[in-house]
Order: sequence, then structure tokens, then C-alpha cells
Amino acid sequence: MLKKSDSSNPSLLRRLLRNRSGTAGLILVTLYLIIGVLGAVGVTPYPSLEQHARDRLKPPSVQYALGTDLFGRDVASRLMEGAANSLRVALLSVAISASFGTLVGTTAGYVGGRFDNIMMRVMDVFFALPALLMALVIVSILGPGINTTVLAIAIVYTPIFARVARGPVLSVKEMEFVLASRCLGTSDARIIARHILPNTLAPLIVQVSLALSWSLLTEAGLSFLGLGTQPPTPSWGVMLSESRGIAEMAPWLMLFPAVAIVLGVLSFNLLGDGLRDVLDPRLRGQKG
Repeated sequence: MLKKSDSSNPSLLRRLLRNRSGTAGLILVTLYLIIGVLGAVGVTPYPSLEQHARDRLKPPSVQYALGTDLFGRDVASRLMEGAANSLRVALLSVAISASFGTLVGTTAGYVGGRFDNIMMRVMDVFFALPALLMALVIVSILGPGINTTVLAIAIVYTPIFARVARGPVLSVKEMEFVLASRCLGTSDARIIARHILPNTLAPLIVQVSLALSWSLLTEAGLSFLGLGTQPPTPSWGVMLSESRGIAEMAPWLMLFPAVAIVLGVLSFNLLGDGLRDVLDPRLRGQKG
């Protein structure tokens, strides 16, 4: 019988901290989460929408750590609240896509036959278009906004989770302990819950981390194009878009949101790489 996924192993965190990519990613993600939570509850230097007319386009200083924008709004406060909004979109969209994609992929792989073939061909249709382009099409049809952005990203990344979930199921369902459970009259739902899913969690956990980085980038791209988060609600993509015309006059307005997007995407990618190294027994064996 296969062992349960290492995701439930109490030494997972310890092994992750011994991995350079995992440690760096975990630190950056933790900082990002702290900043996002503070922005969500309003613990910012200034209210993000508060305008200081006399302090328009102020460079970084003691009073305004990251400067102010064209309307005199504090850039640091808007970055913090923008982190909260980006995190909310990323978590909701990935939660939806991971749940539905795992359900589709696991069911298709376990049932097999014509049902598996039909479901995977449907998923292939979604793979035919680039992720950002498909998200643009969905948002253009349904209209801009945070809720639409969440739905668009969720739809785009569902096929990825379906593929990731289906692969391990095809091999696990033929294992002796699964066949024994069937012979004992165990229901399919119970077999999937107790034997199939625990042995497919490792790649899904890694995929969740990577999907979070992609969703951050997709949300920023949609907001930059005016199809995601709508002004004046703070968003890193919105802040980049608003700074385009005055980038030479106030370069900090473009620099800080750009750095925030890069670090946010990088943090989840590093964490995903670390989790892959820790959870994949083949890679652990190579490094051991």
C-alpha cells in the first residue's frame, strides 16, 4: 500500500526549511500574508483613499515612506491594501479551481472509459488558448470587476488541476489495496476519499502554490488593462496603469507596484519549487 502523502507528515515544515527555495519562498509568502492582512483590516499609515492635495507626487520621505501619487494618496497604504485585494482574488480563484479541477480529474481518472475521454477532451479545449487571453475573453463577456476576475481565473486554471489530479489516480486505482477495497464492497466514494486522494495530495499541493503565483500575475494583468479591480480600489495592476503617464516625473509610482508584483509571484514560485523537492520522493532520493 502506498503511504499517505507527505503533506500530513509532521516533519514537512522542518524539511521545507532545509530547502533553500522553500525557505526563501516561505519567508516571502509569510511577509506577503502579513502585509495583506494588515491592509485588509486597515492597519495602514493612512487610509488608502485619503487625498493630501498639498502633498501630490511627493517622493519617498519620512512622512510618506513610498511617496504619494497624483492625488496625494499614500503609496505604501495603497500597496498594502492592494496586497490584500490581490491575495483575496488569488485565494478565492485557486480554491475554486483546485476544488472543481480535482473533483473532475479524480472522477474522470477513477471512472475511466468514455467519461474520462469526454472530460479530458473538454479540458483540452480550455488548454487551446493562453491563460491570460482566455481570462480576457471571459472578463470582456461578463464585465470587469473583482468577482468576475475571480471567476475568470478559476475557469482558466481548472483544467490544470484536473490534469494534475488525474495522472496519479490512473496508477493508484490499479494498486492492490484499492482492488482489495473494491472486493470488500467499499463504495467508490469511500475508496476515493480514503485511498485515492491521500496519495495524490503531493502534486496538488505544489500546484496550488504555483497557481497562486499565476493568479497574482493574471489579476495584475487584468487590472492593468482595466478589466480587473476597478479604481479607486487599490490594486497593484491599477497602480501600474495609473502611473504610466507620469513614470518619468514620479518613477516610484511604477517602481514599487512592479517590485511588489515580482516579489509576490516569485515568493509562491519559490515555495512551490521547495514543496516539489520536499514532497517528490524521487527528487529527495537524488538529493540525498
